[in-house]
Amino acid sequence: MLRTTLAKTLTRSPIPLVGARSATTVASDIFKPLKYGGKYTVTLIPGDGIGAEVAESVKAIFKADNVPIDWEQIDVTGVGASEEGFRESVQSLKKNKVGLKGILFTPVERSGHASFNVALRQELDIFASLVLIKNIPGVKTRHDGIDMCLIRENTEGEYSGLEHQSVSGVVESLKIVTKYKSERISRFAFEFALKNNRKKVTVVHKANIMKLADGLFRRTVQDMGAEYPTIATNDMIVDNASMQAVSYPQQFDVLVLPNLYGSILSNIGAGLVGGPGLIPGCNIGREIAVFEPGCRHVGLDIKGQNQANPTALLLSATMLLRHLGLDDHADRISKAVYAVLAEGKVRTPDLKGTSTTSDFTRAALEKMESLY
Repeated sequence: MLRTTLAKTLTRSPIPLVGARSATTVASDIFKPLKYGGKYTVTLIPGDGIGAEVAESVKAIFKADNVPIDWEQIDVTGVGASEEGFRESVQSLKKNKVGLKGILFTPVERSGHASFNVALRQELDIFASLVLIKNIPGVKTRHDGIDMCLIRENTEGEYSGLEHQSVSGVVESLKIVTKYKSERISRFAFEFALKNNRKKVTVVHKANIMKLADGLFRRTVQDMGAEYPTIATNDMIVDNASMQAVSYPQQFDVLVLPNLYGSILSNIGAGLVGGPGLIPGCNIGREIAVFEPGCRHVGLDIKGQNQANPTALLLSATMLLRHLGLDDHADRISKAVYAVLAEGKVRTPDLKGTSTTSDFTRAALEKMESLY
């Protein structure tokens, strides 16, 4: 039995307020986020690349709105990796139960360390990744009417990290799919759809080739769908789903995917609505919730240049606020962010503008003052 309550995670409104009270709200006090003196203690992991800059934007806006949060900042890095920092972040999240996180760099080279992003999710069993892909007023893209949620299994599949070289020149990489974890992510997806008035769940797979592994995942989702007769269930091969996403994305509502396919489709989705700087997300576990941008781009190339778009982390932070029941603060901040984007006067370079991260932060603060 999952210790999760999925309620109003996405609001379907003209201003797309995202992330209402996301999950892991639980009955027992031992699983609740820590709260001292009327304030929640939240783990903050700024991450690599642009992480420190966009985290400062969040902190400035939270401070201006008097959000009752104390940050416990852990400076983990995947550049010249520190195992000590990673272990400290794990202990902090185990204690606080909730965190806001930037993206940690993972080297491609064989000699490099394993992904801290993946290791964190596996160690804390943060099994469900939720990424919200929706058109934002003021950000013109090729397609209109996009409103889909990608729910990705976070802890197994191709990201199991089980690789070895049998003999020289021959490498085996194991893809692990279990019925238990497939059932768990399936129920999460259908519960999310049910509580957010979503009408359809699409399972994305490659069961025509990987008949056992993806076949098990596909079959498990379909069987779970039988328990939710008010929600339509269909399936789509990942190749076709990628093509359909760029040609007719409006057909999708909730997608549930194994690990690798979820990574691919979330990046395709980001490209459809304006880029990774706009996409919020969260990772939900049995006891712990970590909120981070939905597309895991580090931005090392623009680090320290004050060019990053802070929208993705800001909106992820509003999802965190709703998870904690701080809806008024979440509404004020998200409306201000969307108002800046809708007005179009402040545009960071990723949106073909020349504004800085600081400019965007100031504009959001001004909107908060004018709106309230």
